[in-house]
This record gives sequence, C-alpha cells and structure tokens, in this order.
Amino acid sequence: MSWFKEAAGGGPPPSFKEEQDKLTEDDPRHSCYAEYRQRQEKLHEEWLEKKKARDEKIARGEKVGPLERDPTAVEEVGVLGLLKFLLVVVVVTALAGKFVTNSYTWDYEARWMQLKSWVPEGGRLFSPEFLATYNGEDPGKPIYIAIDGDVYDVTKGAAYQKGGSYHILAGKEGARAFGTGCFKEHMTHDKRGLNQEERDGIEHWKKFYHDHKNYWKVGKVALPPIDPKSDPPLHCDPKRKAEELAAREKKKAAEVQRPVAAQHEEL
Repeated sequence: MSWFKEAAGGGPPPSFKEEQDKLTEDDPRHSCYAEYRQRQEKLHEEWLEKKKARDEKIARGEKVGPLERDPTAVEEVGVLGLLKFLLVVVVVTALAGKFVTNSYTWDYEARWMQLKSWVPEGGRLFSPEFLATYNGEDPGKPIYIAIDGDVYDVTKGAAYQKGGSYHILAGKEGARAFGTGCFKEHMTHDKRGLNQEERDGIEHWKKFYHDHKNYWKVGKVALPPIDPKSDPPLHCDPKRKAEELAAREKKKAAEVQRPVAAQHEEL
C-alpha cells in the first residue's frame, strides 16, 4: 500500500537498485564466478603454451598445422554467420508458410517472384498441326493455347483440362473468339471485320495470359495467310449474323451493278 501512502502525502518508497560490482565472499555468486575465472585462466594458459610451442617449431623451420582458436576468446558473429542465420530464418518461414497456407510464400504473389518474369520470352515455333497435339488429350503433354500468334502453357488451369469449360481452346489459335465470344465458330486468327470493342477484348486477353502467374509464353504459331477475297466468319449472335449477311448481299449487288454502269457510260 505504499502507493496509498505516497498519494496521502508521504514520501515515495525507496527504489530497488542492485549493486552488481560489490560481491562479498558470502555471496554464492562470488564462488561461482571465481571458479569460472579459474577455468578460463587455465584454458588460456594451456592455449598460450601450445602457441609458444608452435612458434618455436616455426622458428626451427618445421611444418606446423593451423593454430587452434583461443577457447577463452569472445567469438564474434561474422558475415558468414549472419548469412547462415538469415538462411535459417528464410527456410523456417517458408516451411511454416507451406504448413499454414500451403504456400511457401504465404500466398504472397509478386511479379518479381515469378520464374517466368526472369526468363526471356521467345521459345519454339509451332505449326497449327503440331500445336493441336497439345490439346490435353495426352496426359503426358502440357496444354497449350494460342492467341494472336502467341502460344501459352495453361496446364495449371483446371478449365483447360479435358472436360473443362475452356477445353475448346486447347491446342488451337482462337484470337477472333477471344474478341467475339464465339468459341465454336471463331477459332481462327482472322480478325477482319471486328469492331474496336472486340479488338480491345483480344488485347485484354493477351495481357491476361502474359501477366498471369500460372501461365507463361512458350513460343509462337506459324499462322497461314488469309485469303483477302474470302469472307470473314459470321458472328454467332443471330442479330449480328443477319446484319453481316445483309451487308454481304448489298456488297455483291453493288459489285454486279458496277460493270453494268460502266457499260452504260461507254455507250
């Protein structure tokens, strides 16, 4: 209740202060410290004798081994010791993350931590026929898709596996489908007739695969040239399809009338 006495106007209680430098012979710490000092002095004297004998051998030109470390010397933590400590901390932290979150990085995913960000892009050149062999049918092969000529490994994506919702993309080039959403009708690199929104959609998906943490670029596909005289694929939406068909009929009618008009002008 000393605090009550101080609050009532009395003096503060004396503070505790241990006098560490004054050890009496009756103090048990004194005998322990004395024994410790004797052992240290004995070890140091023995080390000095070994060092003296070694120096004498060197003076006589005899071969000697490395000098043992003074057992009484204070061991300082050097750079190597610090690196070992940091390595242990990193390993323990990674193992703990794997145990707690099933991720060595504690579910922390940064661009610099992805292996593909340190590997230069490039890879192999695929033909459309060779690319088709990476469609997920062979369990011993990875699954590849192509968008606008770039081939990506999407094996880690469950949706691209056999029976998945995006399995239709596996082993194929489908840039047009990424823009229109017509994955059955537009699995082609033909981008003719696409509006700006659809072209922006293709660019969005190209960036998606390029920056994805689980997918990486493995090469390019050699796409066949497109016949400029052929018509682009029709849209899967009935309304858009009808509009495109009407535009084609109008174009054909104009092409038929053009030579007739030219003949009339000559007459």
